[in-house]
Amino acid sequence: MFSASDVKELREKTGAGMLDCKKALDACSGNMEAAVDWLREKGISKAAKKEGRVAAEGVCVVKCKENSAVILEVNSETDFVAQNQEFLNFADYLADVILNNEATTVDEVLEISDDGELIKDKLIALTAKIGEKLSFRRFEKLVKSDEEVFGSYIHMGGKIGALAVLKGCDETIGKDVCMHVAAMAPVCLNKEDVPTELLEHEKEVIKEQVMSEGKPADIAEKMVNGRINKFYKEICLAEQEFIKDASVNVSTYVKNNGGEIIKFVRFAVGEGIEKKEEDFAQEVMNQVNASQK
Repeated sequence: MFSASDVKELREKTGAGMLDCKKALDACSGNMEAAVDWLREKGISKAAKKEGRVAAEGVCVVKCKENSAVILEVNSETDFVAQNQEFLNFADYLADVILNNEATTVDEVLEISDDGELIKDKLIALTAKIGEKLSFRRFEKLVKSDEEVFGSYIHMGGKIGALAVLKGCDETIGKDVCMHVAAMAPVCLNKEDVPTELLEHEKEVIKEQVMSEGKPADIAEKMVNGRINKFYKEICLAEQEFIKDASVNVSTYVKNNGGEIIKFVRFAVGEGIEKKEEDFAQEVMNQVNASQK
């Protein structure tokens, strides 16, 4: 048997999570040293020590299977590891796992058991083997009808991924749309999809800009509606000028080819993650100073 203080002590020694420490002590009948070895053998203690690091590189994967498709992002600390074949194989494997299961969240995916091993444990083992923090950050799974098609596109070897569902056209048009999505990073599909908070904020910004030009408040209010259309053209996929033909917007391009955009998703590796700025010269000096003490 073991106590809560034993679990705490093992956590402090290895950096592993409370649940993993409890499992280790359970498996080793409360023997502390054996539990440490158990965590090391499973790669858990090594992986836990990397948890505080920033993993902002990585890869996006897009995969389609019949009427389901998934887009996901898996992260690493360095671009070098992001090009590692084992890392890329794992990301591709994750896409298959998601397509073959009903999980709707990252946590649910990590708890899936495959060949008697949880996905999270496979990730821990790969983290320990590669030697960098790896993380499965996000995914989105789309489903289409038999009358609809998927469009997909991967840019720069997986730095940006785009996935779309379209109706009434073929996959070639879908790929064109996804290439545009990758390049222009639209926020919403249509005007109606723009979040109210975002729209109101933009209106306030425009109003302040107009008033700073010397226009009275009542005139500024009227000018906002005219300028907000430019905002729609910047963030709404349907309103954006099509990158292959600026004479039409994306919606018109798809419509001219008999189609309609139902939904789209765009992932860019590391977006929204605060990256640590490395000062290598300072790092070397710190190491030199430390060695002289």
